Amino acid sequence: MRERDLRPWLTEPEAARTEGLINLFESLSPEQATEQIAAYARRSDVRYDEESVVLYAGTNVMDPKARALLGSSLSSRPSLGHPGGKYETGLEDAEAIEMGCLTFARQVFGAPFVEYRVASGSLANLYAFMALAKPGDTMLALPTSAAGHATHRESGAAGLYGLRIVDIPWDAERMEVDTAGLAEVARRERPRIILLGASLVLFPYPVREARAIADEVGATLMYDAAHVSALITTQGRAAFQSPLDEGAQVVTFSTYKSLGGPSGGMLLTSDAAIAERIERIAYPGLTANFDDGRVAALGVSLAGFCRYGEEYVAAMLANGKALAEALAEYGLPVVAAERGYTTTHHVALDARPFGGGDHAARRLARCAIHSSGIGLPGEEIPGDYNGLRFGVQEVTRWGMGPDQMHIIAGLVASRLQDRRTPHAIWRDVRALRRDFQRLRFVLT
Repeated sequence: MRERDLRPWLTEPEAARTEGLINLFESLSPEQATEQIAAYARRSDVRYDEESVVLYAGTNVMDPKARALLGSSLSSRPSLGHPGGKYETGLEDAEAIEMGCLTFARQVFGAPFVEYRVASGSLANLYAFMALAKPGDTMLALPTSAAGHATHRESGAAGLYGLRIVDIPWDAERMEVDTAGLAEVARRERPRIILLGASLVLFPYPVREARAIADEVGATLMYDAAHVSALITTQGRAAFQSPLDEGAQVVTFSTYKSLGGPSGGMLLTSDAAIAERIERIAYPGLTANFDDGRVAALGVSLAGFCRYGEEYVAAMLANGKALAEALAEYGLPVVAAERGYTTTHHVALDARPFGGGDHAARRLARCAIHSSGIGLPGEEIPGDYNGLRFGVQEVTRWGMGPDQMHIIAGLVASRLQDRRTPHAIWRDVRALRRDFQRLRFVLT
């Protein structure tokens, strides 16, 4: 009999769920397990793509043509090196795909140097940390109370690499960087990196001011656009900001989320010396062989963004504003009311009246509305986040507009304010989704 799976870092609910699933698969033959895994995958597709309103800020849906390429045998083939100098033979087709992806990446982001082979946004951050600093150096980054990402903190890539993390002062009233405080901290700490970026982005960052501070203290300015990658493109930057043009020396981001490509990461820079250091980390360093099926899917996603990106970004921003205003009309505590709530596709609620962000997200999930907790300034809730975060990028790609944002706000309010039963709200969610089953802003 197998010993119990004992991992002391798991919580009781995590341990129970893990143990139950392990027991299930141990009871199945390989053939049965294969069918079971396929059934779970089909069920997940139905759950998210047909039956739910997905407001989670860290997800999106791909063009079906891009998604189909993830199943290509490219994903199990090696691709070590650069086109024209690959270590393996027979990679002429893969080389063409890689250069297609690079071509569209340069067009979409307007950057001369692009690293597109990275497996995740978190790894993109690690590549940047390694290129810009050495273990023991100091980095200034946003605190978790300002939605600073785990990779910027001691427990994530920054800390694992050995960087010393100091918080960037944050203006909680205006939900923006305190630039005077940033200058004071930078002069005192003499960091190697100043990092702008977080998991909740409501307004543009003060990139020009931060670059001036970085230059004064000998730091490099890095911008993590994980959630706003679509907004910093040549198609979207007029409505938001262009970090490279404003002074950021390295930009990192995830390639799914607002961009709508496959899971992965990317780095941008206009600095040839930094680009060469990143290249050496990527190859022959940490990337070496990479998933060319993902690169093919990313290339198709970027090509689609060249065609539809401007229209898609405009629709996302309109939906973000519409959702925020509608939630406020229903009496929910939307963050940053004095600044008009948001200038992006993100919206945040103060979740403390609802028991915390994670607790509120679980309540909404019972009605097939998916979201997540997030850290916000203010009194913390023990064991939970004090904010609730929404993102409208996925519902926008399914063709929903401001009218649907008002409907969704009503459903969210009904659940959080206990005005209707979860089952009644769930029925309305299903009915809403039935009318939005065709993807927009894609080439297919």
